[in-house]
Amino acid sequence: MTDQPPPPTPSPGSGEPDPSSPAGSPGHSGPPPGWGPGMPPAGHSGPPPGWDPAQGAWGAAPPPQGWVFPPTGGYPPGSGPYGGQQWYPGAPVGWYPPGYGFDPNDALVTPPGAGIGGWFNRCGGALRRGWRQLVPIMLLTQVLPAAVLSVIALGVDPSAKWAAQADGAPGAALPDNFAAELGSLLLVLVGGSLLVGVVQAVGWASGSWVITRQAAGQPVSLESALRYGFRRALGLWGWTLLVSLLIGVGVCFCVLPGIYLAFALSMAGPVYLFERHNPIGRSFRMFHDRLGLLLGRVALVALAVIIVSVVSSSLEGVGTSAFGTDPFASPGNAAGVVVVIGITAVLALPAHLAQMIGLLVTYAEQRAHEAPVNSPGLAAELG
Repeated sequence: MTDQPPPPTPSPGSGEPDPSSPAGSPGHSGPPPGWGPGMPPAGHSGPPPGWDPAQGAWGAAPPPQGWVFPPTGGYPPGSGPYGGQQWYPGAPVGWYPPGYGFDPNDALVTPPGAGIGGWFNRCGGALRRGWRQLVPIMLLTQVLPAAVLSVIALGVDPSAKWAAQADGAPGAALPDNFAAELGSLLLVLVGGSLLVGVVQAVGWASGSWVITRQAAGQPVSLESALRYGFRRALGLWGWTLLVSLLIGVGVCFCVLPGIYLAFALSMAGPVYLFERHNPIGRSFRMFHDRLGLLLGRVALVALAVIIVSVVSSSLEGVGTSAFGTDPFASPGNAAGVVVVIGITAVLALPAHLAQMIGLLVTYAEQRAHEAPVNSPGLAAELG
């Protein structure tokens, strides 16, 4: 019980429903009779503000003039999810952040998808930019050492004398002084090859430095290139010697393993120069990650080297054979042999250039498939 009076009963039409009123009476809060979606409320002579007969609803203001959906040429100014901004579904084709990533117009790095044409263009561009430095480097570190070794080997080669002794005494088991002469020949060939390898490593490092820095637009000089080459030559020579031994062992096992190792280890030299660690493992991984691409590029390089080398070697053999079995018997013959060997060694210059440029451009392309990279970044890695 309470002494407070009961609350007043709401009057009809105050917004509260009247339990005693039937549906549609003045106290009912629902829509009036005859009302339905798409019809204006009773008592109105026209559609309410914002009414859109095409959509069957109201409450949405008419779109701004010139607006279309979906946006084809961009939202009109001031409309869209970000007012005042143009519509860009993504970055423009061919756009790359400046100073990072790879550039489709990079002078050294062939971007993914450029194909063999892009690879050839970058090889040719490297030769056009750097031939003034690359040709002297290759002449000093590849052609000249090879020619000197050929002259020395020809001077100590006893095979012609052995053939003459065999013809004069068919019953003799071995020529005179066979062991001493064979030992001298092997010493010259093996020892000379090791020394020549060191000098050639200087040329490989120097040429890689020139090509990479020129692609990045940085200055180069012959003196600076050779200084860099001497600084990196011993390490590069050591890894090259190990790779050569592995390939030689592979050739002893039915030749095919040696060919496989030659392709799989073709990137070991550039990997050492640019990355400085695990050249053999990295070269194997590059080869197997993109087998078709690397196999095709290296095969083209090998084909060019083989053709040029076979031609120059054949010309050397024909030229030196004209001076008889003992070409150093007279000063005239000796001078003629030296000239022939020198000319044929220079003819092999394109093979050295093709090998260095082709493998370096191939390495840069492999790096581009792994992560964004460009010429300035590669030049910085060389140091």
